[in-house]
Amino acid sequence: MTRTFNPESYGQLLAKYQPKIITTEQENEEAIALAQDLEHRLNKSVEEEAFLELLVTLIEKFEETHYLIPQGTPLSMLFHLMEAQDIEPKALVGVIGSWETVLKIINGEINLSKSQAKALAELFKVDETLLYRTHI
Repeated sequence: MTRTFNPESYGQLLAKYQPKIITTEQENEEAIALAQDLEHRLNKSVEEEAFLELLVTLIEKFEETHYLIPQGTPLSMLFHLMEAQDIEPKALVGVIGSWETVLKIINGEINLSKSQAKALAELFKVDETLLYRTHI
């Protein structure tokens, strides 16, 4: 059985919820709650699936604009993550090597290796590419 898109039904969803560009935290929270409700609904209609996709797009656009991940060097990212999670340099010894290695990394004398970046990414629960970048 092929499910067909019903423009009238979709129009009713749009009229009921009146989606628009999200500009505030409150609007974002409301859109997230609605998206979660739709996501967990059993037997969603084609129109509800399309509306959910629209909501997710609006939420992603807001969050990409308002929740930017700081860009910079792997070292600046490491400092940011350490500060955000209140982790002292000594706590990195068991993750990336000796105290001497940690000091050299923190002082910018050496770069993180790929394996060190991977271990730190696991510790901070982030993508390792934030801490290790290959040069092309």
